[in-house]
Amino acid sequence: MNSRFKRLFLAALLLILAIPASVQVFAQSDVAREDTVIIDIDSSDPIPNPENFNWLVPGTARNQGAHQLMWEPLFILNYESGEIQPWLGESFTPNETQDVWTLKIREGIKWSDGVAYSADDIVFTFQTLLDDETVTLNEAANTQQWVSSIEKVDDLTVQFNLKAPNPRFQLDYFSVRIWGNNNILPKHVFEGQDPFTFTNYDPEKGWPLGTGPYKLVSASPTNFVWDRDDNWWGAATGWHALPEPLRVIFAITGSEENKALLMSDGQLDSSMNVTLGAFEAIQARNPNVIAWSENLPYAWADPCPREMSFNTEVAPWNDPNLRKAVSLVINRNQIVEVAYEGTTTPSSTLFVQYGGMSPYIDAIVAAGMGANPDGDVEAGKALIEAAGYTLNGNGLYEKDGATLAAPIEVNQNSIEYVRTVNVVVEQLRAAGIDATAQPLTETTANDNRAFGNFGIAYNWDNCGSVNEPWNSMNRLNNNFYVPVGERASGNNPRWNTEGAKAYSALVDQIGVLPLGDPKIQDLVLEAYKYIFDETPFIPLVQASKLVPFDTTYWTGWPTQTNNYNHPATWWNSTHQIILNLKKAGS
Repeated sequence: MNSRFKRLFLAALLLILAIPASVQVFAQSDVAREDTVIIDIDSSDPIPNPENFNWLVPGTARNQGAHQLMWEPLFILNYESGEIQPWLGESFTPNETQDVWTLKIREGIKWSDGVAYSADDIVFTFQTLLDDETVTLNEAANTQQWVSSIEKVDDLTVQFNLKAPNPRFQLDYFSVRIWGNNNILPKHVFEGQDPFTFTNYDPEKGWPLGTGPYKLVSASPTNFVWDRDDNWWGAATGWHALPEPLRVIFAITGSEENKALLMSDGQLDSSMNVTLGAFEAIQARNPNVIAWSENLPYAWADPCPREMSFNTEVAPWNDPNLRKAVSLVINRNQIVEVAYEGTTTPSSTLFVQYGGMSPYIDAIVAAGMGANPDGDVEAGKALIEAAGYTLNGNGLYEKDGATLAAPIEVNQNSIEYVRTVNVVVEQLRAAGIDATAQPLTETTANDNRAFGNFGIAYNWDNCGSVNEPWNSMNRLNNNFYVPVGERASGNNPRWNTEGAKAYSALVDQIGVLPLGDPKIQDLVLEAYKYIFDETPFIPLVQASKLVPFDTTYWTGWPTQTNNYNHPATWWNSTHQIILNLKKAGS
């Protein structure tokens, strides 16, 4: 079934189907629909422990409304303007050597239980991360990599003393650069608790609590209801008016067909990423639905390019020539055409193709280290044969009686991911590699990469850089190396060769240079040569996020023409979106 036919088929299906009662799961009789915003959660898996609101623990959900409505960030990076905008933080300034940073927070911020938010909470949060000897708590590795000590200057001022100059300290860890942030813990709740086991959930005590304008009403594995807190500090201090929605529901809505049915019937205000066919079908039934752009490709370019990682310590993928062979076989243009229906572009490097990254991308490509968008199958096969493999009677490469097997793990909950892997599998099999797709739940796929229990895995683990190269490159830093079986906080490919160590030394040099320093480009080129030669991962395509918004009940959604910031409702920056929403017709 070709792409165009599938789109027409889905559109026809939605036009003739009545919305079954079984999908009408959001009725809340005590708050009117027109006062309620309903947002899709970025998952198709039920949340394993919906009553765990301790973000320190790896695997704890945050995008069920917790960091969109309750945990407010200190700052937010505005992708459209390039500015770092103050939120709870007022300013964050370095000394001349950029190894001491001073944070000032707003006056009058309160936790939702009325306790003042202060420097004590910030010091407590980062001291907890510094004290984690296991380095397994979220952000413990990053904190311990950079922070020597943290001290309170006064109730509204905190000083971070760094181990080395870091011009990206505010950008990387406090500005919602991508998805999440270092959320601050309420000291008066977490003090004395075990940070590894405490759930921060007790409705009778008002837990979980944050500083945001919404409080949790109910939590289930698939549905989270948040009601507006009219005592929110932002309104009380005059910083910002109360948000207009009285209730916000975050819900796991299931399959793309179910998302489409709900949005077509006005039961979902924001859906997670959908295919082009689903979007066109939704609009056919509900013309109030919009996206980032009014015309093709409709989608917003997410900052997390798609890739495939190898476990470089597991045979046969401990051979860099075999890893390079896989990269050569892949036709990225075909992935764009078939899996994305033309709504994205091939990746040439590990970086997102934003304007600020162009000088580095262009230099890498000019040096002959960019990924070939069409691939080179014959060159890939030559590398495989040089490694001692020959084609058997089934047209698959074989050595010592075993085929060159390439099971590719993929999060089964994303149509985008599954479609991409299916295309890659066909390409690899056509070239003689015994490739198969291995669909897994999101949790299992993530855990397998973190613990090294994989051979090849589809992912976006090197996401990070949006306007400078260090962050993404640092994801592969040998400092994060741990053996297979231990949870990694970076370097999931377990890249631990002499080349990896030389690469990491260059990345460490980049990390202490001021943003825009002319030395950075040459260091990036020198470091990228190790990636090109050893291929611990394969760049595939840029990420495409087609995120529909329904304007039936709410307007003010972010779009290319109303671009106050990006449209990612699963990010910590969603606070901006909620505060910008207006009731339709108001």
